[in-house]
Amino acid sequence: MENEVPFEREGDAYARPRTNTSTTTKPRIAVVVLNYRTPQLTLDCLATLHPELDGETVVVVVDNASNDGSADRLEREIDARGWSSFSRLLRSPHNGGFAAGNNLGILSVDADAYLLLNSDTLVCPGALRSLREAIAVHGDAGIIGAGLLTAGGDVDASRFRNVGPFSEFLRAANTGVLSRVLDRFDPTLPPTDVSTEVDWVGFAAVVIRREVIEGVGLLDDGYFMYFEDVDYCRRAAMAGWRVRYWPHARFVHLQGASSQISGEHRRRRPPRTYYAARARYFARFYGRTGLWFANGLWCLGRVVSYTRECLGRPPHLRPHEGRDIWTGALAPFQQEHRGIG
Repeated sequence: MENEVPFEREGDAYARPRTNTSTTTKPRIAVVVLNYRTPQLTLDCLATLHPELDGETVVVVVDNASNDGSADRLEREIDARGWSSFSRLLRSPHNGGFAAGNNLGILSVDADAYLLLNSDTLVCPGALRSLREAIAVHGDAGIIGAGLLTAGGDVDASRFRNVGPFSEFLRAANTGVLSRVLDRFDPTLPPTDVSTEVDWVGFAAVVIRREVIEGVGLLDDGYFMYFEDVDYCRRAAMAGWRVRYWPHARFVHLQGASSQISGEHRRRRPPRTYYAARARYFARFYGRTGLWFANGLWCLGRVVSYTRECLGRPPHLRPHEGRDIWTGALAPFQQEHRGIG
């Protein structure tokens, strides 16, 4: 993998192109797989990715300072399984979070587009070929999200409307009548087998064009984890790029196996970094007043759901959420890099 360091950093979370002096052929797609203490999941992901590769695709596995032997194990297995011809391990000196780890992988290799993959994903046959087709057919799509399946084979939510203050009211209230009346504020869109333009896609399996990174910059590493995907899609849309959901490329997403927040872990209390990221997102796109407004609407929705719980409905919110949503309310742009490590 000869083509390295294609971008130069310019301030927090942004990058601009560097002149490429290498004569090596530029790969069409560079796959970045981020590992944090999930070496077996990462190896399973690589095993399903391997048959899908062509001579124009390279893989960078970023170990996000696991400090548990993951990096050594991955390096040994990559060599032992003969994968070193198309992939290599990149060791991050510190765990800066999801965005920072993916940025490190993006910065390390020159490509036309970057496929970011969670370690807890499995590549279905034909997925990469389908994504190449999407890149070719939809030239105005700067970000292309793949179709995700659960471990049981059901379609997983991966296309969304933008998250806004009224979304917080609906999430806290969780009532069918209000959800139907205010459906346009519900971020989650229903499953579909049709490719559609959307506000944002989940970053468990997503393609980002090089031109988007050149114009918009890297992922904002002020987000340790969570909300970096909707943030980046909104920034790309503001720069004139379209975001497309492409269900024809399928990936199995073992929900929550890497982040410990989704899937079977939804009822657990999220780490502080989740709510710090939430505050950063709302303050960036709606201002500090918008953040407080979102929290106020959440509290109003909580009155609705609490009343229903008193009448026998089971709770649906995460523990201590009424208190945790105020994390970062006074300093939403202060980086919160705690909670994992």
